[in-house]
Amino acid sequence: MKRRTLARIVPGLFLLLILVLLVWGSDRITLQGERTIYTVDCEAGVWDGNRCTGRLAAGPRYAFRASPRRHEVIYWIRDSTAPSGKFTDCSVTNRDNWSCNVGLGQSSSIAYEMHDGRPTRGTQGLAASFHDVSKWKWWAIRLGPDVFSVASD
Repeated sequence: MKRRTLARIVPGLFLLLILVLLVWGSDRITLQGERTIYTVDCEAGVWDGNRCTGRLAAGPRYAFRASPRRHEVIYWIRDSTAPSGKFTDCSVTNRDNWSCNVGLGQSSSIAYEMHDGRPTRGTQGLAASFHDVSKWKWWAIRLGPDVFSVASD
């Protein structure tokens, strides 16, 4: 009797684990309603569009927390001692859709606008240049396999 129950539970747990890993890897659910952009660097090579001629290396992770009520976006680099920044003149729908008015004198980030969870490439000089990948690919690159050469942009 116990073997039959176990035979039913194990496949269900396995499928649940796969589902949890897929949701985590998509970065669709976060604890604080933040959006993280996983950047990559091109080591021992140059960028040719979104392809690295060298080796992709995990870069900084830029986090954004948008507040529709306060019309602001706070941004920082995860696991960094660099201070966080804040855009205060923003139109915020939700964590995946917002746009901020940024002046040339303000501190820069990689994005001052997000559309459908993706940072938009803006005016030259206002946002820092970057290449990004999905969360699961960033972690795979960080763990060491040298099998990727293309960023998501």
